[in-house]
Amino acid sequence: MRQVLRGVVVFLLLVIAMPTGAASAQNNEAQPVVRVGTEGTYPPFSFHDPRTQELTGYDIEVIKAIAAKAGWRIEFVETQWDAIFPALDSGRIDLIANQVTVNDERKAKYGISTTYTYSHGVIVRRTGDESIKTLADIKGKTTAQSTTSTWAKVARDAGANVEAVEGFAQAAALLSQGRVDAIVNDNIAVLDYLATTGSKDVEIAGNAGNETSDQALAFRKTDESLLAQANQAIADLKADGTLRGISEKYFKADVSVPDGGSADLSGGRGQRSIWEVVGNTAWPMFIGLVKVTIPLTALSFAIGLVLALFVALARISSYKVLAGLARAFISIIRGTPLLLQLFIVFYGLPQIGLKFPPFTAAVIAFSLNVAGYAAEVVRSAILAVPRGQFEAAATIGLDYARTLRRIILPQAARTAVPPLSNTLLSLLKDTSLGSVVLLTELFRESQLAAAESNEFLALYAFAGLYYWVICVGLSAAQKRLETRLSRYVIA
Repeated sequence: MRQVLRGVVVFLLLVIAMPTGAASAQNNEAQPVVRVGTEGTYPPFSFHDPRTQELTGYDIEVIKAIAAKAGWRIEFVETQWDAIFPALDSGRIDLIANQVTVNDERKAKYGISTTYTYSHGVIVRRTGDESIKTLADIKGKTTAQSTTSTWAKVARDAGANVEAVEGFAQAAALLSQGRVDAIVNDNIAVLDYLATTGSKDVEIAGNAGNETSDQALAFRKTDESLLAQANQAIADLKADGTLRGISEKYFKADVSVPDGGSADLSGGRGQRSIWEVVGNTAWPMFIGLVKVTIPLTALSFAIGLVLALFVALARISSYKVLAGLARAFISIIRGTPLLLQLFIVFYGLPQIGLKFPPFTAAVIAFSLNVAGYAAEVVRSAILAVPRGQFEAAATIGLDYARTLRRIILPQAARTAVPPLSNTLLSLLKDTSLGSVVLLTELFRESQLAAAESNEFLALYAFAGLYYWVICVGLSAAQKRLETRLSRYVIA
């Protein structure tokens, strides 16, 4: 009887819950999914909380508030600044929330929202360098900037030579090391850096001009509906005081209006020891290794090796057209940078209707790259097998395919293993480029942590340790495979 009553109760609960669940599902379907592009390495606007690893910051909270007002469901897509506009152009993201400075070029090409942040640029110099005081003083000197940022244009217009970097943390490191002379950047980002790191190596020399800089969200020109919804949400958030509250939380001033006071970041986010930084990052780096780096390496190498075999066979084919196509493929792959190949597959192909998810695009680019290099290795290994082996196989009635599978390729494998192992090791390390196609792999995790903590040496060395351990394991596997393939070789 007790079991019957329990069953009735469970049934009634399910009946009551079903309409709620259905309504919730309908609400989710009604809410559009909006993909938000951001760096995740630009504190205090967009960064990862060092203790929880969650994406946070002023811009992140602002876009979440906008989404709540507009009825969006948002997904954050993190990438480097120099790749963020190509991601928007190719439809990988729907908007950029990363302190996009409003200028005429961007207004002409993109849909720019209402301004939600006002700030001004400052010149940063090495502490005590009295040769740089104003914007005019950087003429002929070298500054470190993200090349596609507005501040890079300000520096160039002032006559400076711009050295390209990915973010402010890297720029500050170059400046403190004496590799560049100055930086031009947003005053809030600089104040946050000084407060968080406690650095005494760099200082603010003065303002980069007198004009206020306006920051806004960037959309594609065609997304007029999203832009209108965002503008309405920003207006509502300003009216009800939400934007002011978020601003005062981070800056102790209202940066959502032109005259909201001077930002104060003296509290910082608290400094951590090197061991705390490494300890907090070790697990996310391991997750990046297991979830992205290793699967990407294994899948790309397997596909690339199969392609390499077909290209190598085409290369030695007696059919001139087939051999010519194989030579052209190898020439193109080996004659162009891997980074360029990644950009073409991920950002270029969508313009002709071929759009792949980030992991798939990376697999395609890496597989083609492996095929281009490994094809010559496979070809040379096949040609190293004495020609008499083909003739002997023909005398016993083996066709070309069976001759390759049973006689030629087993012998060629022994010759090909060492150079193919080098290709595999190079591929493992090349996956560190995955971040440019929106993949958060091992090295990207170390970049995220380094940008927030400024502990470049410790974190990059720790990332190198991960790569080295995997490479040692692969080298051991290579040795065992060589020994296995050599068992039947006559000395």
